[in-house]
Amino acid sequence: MLDNLPFYLGLLMVILLLIMLANKIKVAYPVLLVLAGLMISFIPGVPVINIEPELIFFIFLPPLLYEAAWSVSWKEMWRWRRIITSFAFIVVFLSALSVALVANYVFPGFSLALGFLLGGIVSPPDAVSAGAILKFVKVPKTISSILEGESLLNDASSLIIFRFAMIAVATEQFIFYKAAMSFSWMIFGGVAIGLLIGWLFMKAHKYLPTDANVDIVLSLLTPYIIYLAAEKMHSSGVLAVVSGGLLLANNRHRFLTSKSRLQGINVWESFCFILNGLVFMLIGLDLPQITRGLEDVSIATAIGYGILITLVLMVSRILSSYGAVIITIIARNFITVADSKNPDLKSPFILGWTGMRGVVSLAAALSIPVYLNNGNGFPQRNLILFITFIVILLTLVIQGLTLPYFIRKIQFNTADDALSPDEDYNLLRQELAEYASNYLKTTYNNQVEDNISLQRLIEKWEQHSKKNDDESIGRELKVIYLDLLNQQRQWLLNKNKENQNLDEAIIKRQLHYLDVEEEKLRYL
Repeated sequence: MLDNLPFYLGLLMVILLLIMLANKIKVAYPVLLVLAGLMISFIPGVPVINIEPELIFFIFLPPLLYEAAWSVSWKEMWRWRRIITSFAFIVVFLSALSVALVANYVFPGFSLALGFLLGGIVSPPDAVSAGAILKFVKVPKTISSILEGESLLNDASSLIIFRFAMIAVATEQFIFYKAAMSFSWMIFGGVAIGLLIGWLFMKAHKYLPTDANVDIVLSLLTPYIIYLAAEKMHSSGVLAVVSGGLLLANNRHRFLTSKSRLQGINVWESFCFILNGLVFMLIGLDLPQITRGLEDVSIATAIGYGILITLVLMVSRILSSYGAVIITIIARNFITVADSKNPDLKSPFILGWTGMRGVVSLAAALSIPVYLNNGNGFPQRNLILFITFIVILLTLVIQGLTLPYFIRKIQFNTADDALSPDEDYNLLRQELAEYASNYLKTTYNNQVEDNISLQRLIEKWEQHSKKNDDESIGRELKVIYLDLLNQQRQWLLNKNKENQNLDEAIIKRQLHYLDVEEEKLRYL
């Protein structure tokens, strides 16, 4: 490991440079990272990278799911719960079924169970890729909410299909009632375990004498403990992490201090940033190892199989998206649906085209054992691995690069959005300021006359409540204030150098205050 340390450090630098380049040219960084990893893997002398599935499932997956659960809007998830669960479970199953039927019919020696195994591996879209693309283009809130909600659940559904298919291949039989009981336990048991452990961690944060550092370390441990406990109980670790994360996220203001929340956001953003970068780079670096495993099938034939499965996944997801619209039209005659207006036929295409595959698919494929329990080699393992890689590569490159183009070409109807997010935010700030000034006047009316500081506080919130129609003034004041903060910073640094008797901790404390003030500019 230490012998290859310079290589891994260099790899981290390459990842950072590529992500900066991706932001500059407005391309989803997973696309560049996978292609770069692929090119680096062909450089002579590059260490061979073997991705252990446990590394992905335990080290990478729990924190990424947990962070996504903290970022997603539970209100939007509940509003679009029917379409989200349809995409996360029904569409994933239909995609797996389509792949199973095609593989069983076209690929020599592929049983239906092996087809479902492949289908369970390649059926879940990758949320990180879609999120990286959507930050460069504007889409209706509906689409982004559905994609965020789906991303939390589709990994669980695909891994459940994968597990049952593995059992069917290994035992050559499928007992329905046992599978139904196991399926129920994986779903409901996973959710229950996640909620229970999440509740215990919430109480630990609230009642133990923690500070910001302890709170952050506890938050880093939480997803791993939840995932490990659920997997040890043979339930879904993915659903456990998601349910526990949602519980804690929606109660964060009850058990975390403001300092813990502010510092925790920074730590988690940086942590998940590097995890995402590493995992996509490793996908590209693993190709030579996967290719060497092909023996009975030529590279050209295997690539053809991968292209076919990619097309099946693209078509099945788009058809399923439009099928969901048809079902919604029928269902609204009997139940209340989130969107009762006439459906927009452009949105299903975008939802269908956001089908880039990623790390979960590769990890699932790598977790296929080399040998069965009877000592025989696992059938078609190397071919499944290679097809999975081709699917990941093609969906990332084809869909990842063309999705922004389609989003820009399609003119979404935004007439229903009365205000932009910025306008909504400013209006909310104004209403909050009015509430604050009225509260101070009514609750602390007796202290107002004698307390000058309280009078200034009321004046401050009254100024916030006055709407500023000239936005350019706001931007100009931000520039001036930022310049002032920079000058104050430099003054403090000079003061620290000139006065050798001044305690530097005092200087650092004031510098931290200036950093907080600069951060506040983002919300003004």
